[in-house]
Amino acid sequence: MCGAKAGGPDLAGVDVANETIIQGSVTKGGQPISGYVRLLDAGGDFTAEVPTSATGQFRFFAAPGTWTVRALVPGATVDRAIVAEKGGVAEVEIAV
Repeated sequence: MCGAKAGGPDLAGVDVANETIIQGSVTKGGQPISGYVRLLDAGGDFTAEVPTSATGQFRFFAAPGTWTVRALVPGATVDRAIVAEKGGVAEVEIAV
């Protein structure tokens, strides 16, 4: 067991009701993996990029809508489609 909690980072102090949040984690073989995660809009255009944390977690604050989350880690690129809504947290778990 890796000790990383499921999902994205802790939401303490975040006004979830007024945000559109996309978050999750990236793992390989059940272990967190370092890399980058990109957020692409509905047209496939680059919007943002963040590094994963030491526990493989990431978070984006976005506009409501359809997005693609792309994990870029050594030896792999994995896309996940997600629909995000204001006042909610869209969780994305990516296993490479």
